[in-house]
Amino acid sequence: MTVIGLDHVQLAAPPGCEAETRRFFEGVLGLSELPKPASLRGRGGVWFQVGAQQLHVGVEETFAPAGKAHPALRISPGRLHALAERLSSAGAEVNWDTSLPGVLRFFTSDPWGNRLELLCDEEA
Repeated sequence: MTVIGLDHVQLAAPPGCEAETRRFFEGVLGLSELPKPASLRGRGGVWFQVGAQQLHVGVEETFAPAGKAHPALRISPGRLHALAERLSSAGAEVNWDTSLPGVLRFFTSDPWGNRLELLCDEEA
């Protein structure tokens, strides 16, 4: 058996998170919501398209944010600084990191404290 790719990443969020999930991931980050299969809709949460992969935000009754584990979302060249400004304007903390040569990146958190990395190749 061989792993051939990454299908999706799931983040956890507390019950009742759906409206805030849409506001942040769709409204601020610009992701497109995907319809959940009917058999899974009753579990709550929201799914989004991220390139060829998906990001699922699922409800966890005993939620605790992921402080270290995180998805890294690749941003179109030339758009990272504008996204950082949009996040800051929405009240999210933006922490730039320069420890990877050739990469521009920052860390932020979703509304529940899950860590997110946003990055792009350094512009020449």
